[in-house]
Amino acid sequence: MGVEVFSISVDSVFVHKIWNDNELSKMLGGKSVPFAMLSDQNGNVGRLYGVYDEEAGTETRGRFIIDPDGIIQAFEVMTPPVGRNVKETLRQIQAFQYVREAKGAEVAPAGWRPGKNTLKPGPNLVGNVWKEWKVQEAFEE
Repeated sequence: MGVEVFSISVDSVFVHKIWNDNELSKMLGGKSVPFAMLSDQNGNVGRLYGVYDEEAGTETRGRFIIDPDGIIQAFEVMTPPVGRNVKETLRQIQAFQYVREAKGAEVAPAGWRPGKNTLKPGPNLVGNVWKEWKVQEAFEE
């Protein structure tokens, strides 16, 4: 997809290695995680992105989509008990790539996936989204 993926946590590189070798390897059928796992033991990166919990000394689960210009296009922050949805992250990356390529001529509605209808922003769309957007596409698997 032409993206760079990495994870960052306050865990040490040694904890990441154990997690990768023991937990992830079992979940991924003997494979290693296909991206870099970075350590932010002092929480500096987490503070910059607003996901560091000073009291607990941990970082919440944050996911950031940053475009090639270094601009955050999307972010999601979740408390530790709930994990993120990788399929939704991939869908969002595809949507951001699509609209970036369209240079403002098209936008991706909720649930958009490649091959589905996009919207053309402008005065004619106001009050007429329901005519253009197939809302059921947002809920299809």
